[in-house]
Amino acid sequence: MIELADPMALCLLPLPFLAARLLPAQDRRGRALIVPDRVAHRLLARSTERRSIYPSGDRIAHLRPWLVWIFLVLALSGPQDLSPVPALKVSGRDLAVVLDLSGSMVRDDFVLNDTPVTRLEAVQQIGADFLRRRGGDRVALIVFGSEAYYAAPFSFDTEAVAQQIEATTIGISGRATNISDGLGLALKRLADSEAETRVVVLLSDGKNNAGATNPVAVAELAASLGVRIHTIALGPRDTEDAGKEERGVVDAATLRAIADVSGGESFRVRTSADLAAVTHSIDQLEATVSAGLAAEVYRPLWLWPAAISFLLLLWHLRQDMA
Repeated sequence: MIELADPMALCLLPLPFLAARLLPAQDRRGRALIVPDRVAHRLLARSTERRSIYPSGDRIAHLRPWLVWIFLVLALSGPQDLSPVPALKVSGRDLAVVLDLSGSMVRDDFVLNDTPVTRLEAVQQIGADFLRRRGGDRVALIVFGSEAYYAAPFSFDTEAVAQQIEATTIGISGRATNISDGLGLALKRLADSEAETRVVVLLSDGKNNAGATNPVAVAELAASLGVRIHTIALGPRDTEDAGKEERGVVDAATLRAIADVSGGESFRVRTSADLAAVTHSIDQLEATVSAGLAAEVYRPLWLWPAAISFLLLLWHLRQDMA
């Protein structure tokens, strides 16, 4: 439905009429121009010819300024249309992605589009797609290496957080693997959350080798707070099937214990296809199907009467100059 933002502006419509009635008449006489008789006859003949061709010209000429004024005042009154917008999905869930940025994430033992890529590059592409599908969740990104910090605070802007995961680099948080601090930082923010559901998705490709706290003990704290932790063990080989001196292996057993203690699910990822499948599995575990409140916004329409007024003014000026 079309409404006026400022209907009082319509009171300006009779202003030109009142000005013409109340203001003193202006003396329109100017100085006379003396021309030869032959030129004067031609000017008079041309004027008579134009009046005969356009007999109603005076009436239209008087109407044009009024039309310009009417549409200008209509634009000033601010016509607007109240339009509904699609409802924003609201899941009532806070979801924190805790991402390992230790030095082993530079290993290029994954494949995307038939091209070898590093573990981090695979996580950046597939993880960003996962976050973009989380419409309705408040999502955050925590990264950890030797230390842990927030790369993106909790926000409904899933696109911004997805872009942040795409911009992560190795080394900004150190090259060790401090799983405990990464989880602890997520729980510190989730402890004060009023969301109905609080979830952590922990992705690591190594084993905890920094920090003073046992990651399983942090998982017990998560369970006491009602926070589920889903873990993703990333890498072709893990500590259960690799030699003691082999590097770049993931501690899948510890990650599985973290998920079990907190009531979450653990996933083993050896390829990019596995990682993509895991993100869809988490989508099913933590579905985003709740509808939020619909909203209505005003769409301004003043541009249309303003444009008509401007075009009528150009037409009026052109006719006067003709």
